Amino acid sequence: MVNGSKLKPGTNTLINKKYGKRYTQKVNETKKYLQSYLHDRPRIGILTGTGLGESIGAMAIQTSFAYQDIPNFPESTVQSHHGRLLIGTIQNIPTIAMQGRFHLYEGYSPREATFPIRVMQALGVKILILTNAAGGLNLTFSIGDIMIIADHINLTGSNPLIGQNEDSWGVRFPDMLNAYDPTLMSLAQQTDVHLRKGVYAGLSGPSLETPAEIRFLKTIGADAVGFSTVHEVISGVHASMKILALSILTNIHNPDMPVAVKVDEVIAVAQAVAPRLSVIIENVIAKAAPILLQTSPSNKPSAL
Repeated sequence: MVNGSKLKPGTNTLINKKYGKRYTQKVNETKKYLQSYLHDRPRIGILTGTGLGESIGAMAIQTSFAYQDIPNFPESTVQSHHGRLLIGTIQNIPTIAMQGRFHLYEGYSPREATFPIRVMQALGVKILILTNAAGGLNLTFSIGDIMIIADHINLTGSNPLIGQNEDSWGVRFPDMLNAYDPTLMSLAQQTDVHLRKGVYAGLSGPSLETPAEIRFLKTIGADAVGFSTVHEVISGVHASMKILALSILTNIHNPDMPVAVKVDEVIAVAQAVAPRLSVIIENVIAKAAPILLQTSPSNKPSAL
């Protein structure tokens, strides 16, 4: 019922179409705003997680924006998420980077949380690098380890592609077989031989996991768990981006010996590992640029 009357046949479809149109219009408005500050079309997109804003220390920054100053952009409300968008270069490759992301638990919808990925797509980004702070589930891992995400399990109960598909952005049913690019993963491992590799379980949060939930996650094959990344990856795959995702394991969950997790300690671990992560990101970009920027499929960027 809407305003006391039944919806007419097809109304849901019309609502979806209007909503989709508004969303694409907002993406284009934001793209046009940022274009006026760009010297070159960005080819690398980076999104940093909790406590990891300094993991892009290798970036030569040309312009910086607070999220609230960017048209249509959500605002980050989470501790240690700086809420800044940076334009510049890494290894002389035009790069756009976000210090802080948006989560479902902040009240954002999947489409709102992934809005920056669509803006990056519109600007021409081909390689997407994501970082996050996560809880380790694999007991062979240690606090402070960096895990390459080789695959994920989406347990958020939602998906950013629900609704009418924007055909100019990607296909209706994107294949997720190689969501995380094998070449980028290999380059990361060459850069740092101590990197771990595993499966990331994405939950909506913000409540942390119970011991029973930890046992369940371990049973279904997850090596780490967190409240982000999976929707950004889905949108990135839909946009034909090549994706590398890295988790900083800020604590290790042992359901038989549970220990309370403190946010300040999570942030401290992430911040301590950020310089090492910065080196990995810089070296991966240096090695990946001549390979992937020439061969990755078009993600339909608009010309600058």
